[in-house]
Amino acid sequence: MTDAPTTEEKKTTEAPKKPEAKADAPANSRVKRGGGRRNSRGPKAPRERQEFEQRIIEIRRVVRVVSGGRRFSFSVSMVIGDQKGRVGVGLGKATDTALAIEKAIRNAKKNMITVNRTETGSIPFDVQARTDSSEVVLIPSKGRGLVAGSAVRTVLEFAGVTDIVAKILTRSKSKLSIARATVNALKKLS
Repeated sequence: MTDAPTTEEKKTTEAPKKPEAKADAPANSRVKRGGGRRNSRGPKAPRERQEFEQRIIEIRRVVRVVSGGRRFSFSVSMVIGDQKGRVGVGLGKATDTALAIEKAIRNAKKNMITVNRTETGSIPFDVQARTDSSEVVLIPSKGRGLVAGSAVRTVLEFAGVTDIVAKILTRSKSKLSIARATVNALKKLS
């Protein structure tokens, strides 16, 4: 006879193996498998606080038609300031957005002004200025906070001006032009 086990012996010796569930995980949970990015460099070092806060007020994609087709470039308008009285508006143009932003920051630093403020953070008197077709009026208003819209608000925030009411007296939608008019108005204070 043969030494092969009978069918009854096979059933008892070869039981189907079930995967063992982990004790801490519920039976119906899925096991997470890789796929996520691992940070191999360790914890991030805290970023240094920059000298100026910055905000992009407008990015435009400009198209130039040439003989071979179309050339795309980017125009970036940016406001920078320290919220302690210094503010600047800059424009940068390049074929890449990162390069245009860098140029705009450099231009804003070059065109930076110092704002003459009162002890309360307002402005000493009413002022009105015009740049291109944009006209802006700035009026000190004790206890109202910063009441302004569009690019005027950004410029005044970064200049650290509070308790002021601003009005844009133009139909122009150009944020760069409005921001430059605001800076010209702030220049008249000194």
